[in-house]
Amino acid sequence: MYNRLRVLRAERRWSQAILAEKLGVSRQTVNAIEAGRFDPSLPLAFALAKIFDQKIEEIFDPDKEVVMKES
Repeated sequence: MYNRLRVLRAERRWSQAILAEKLGVSRQTVNAIEAGRFDPSLPLAFALAKIFDQKIEEIFDPDKEVVMKES
């Protein structure tokens, strides 16, 4: 699922670690959500929406696919 999490986080100049601390999750969880490898639970999606003062559908778009970059 596509998401704007990386952009929203960057606009605030937050590291993944800072956002993870605010959410009570690991930095790896934030990284996985941003990369489209993990879809957040509903409570986590609501927490993200509240932190960024956005609607869930403004952050996540289930109809748009994530383009994975190969390492």
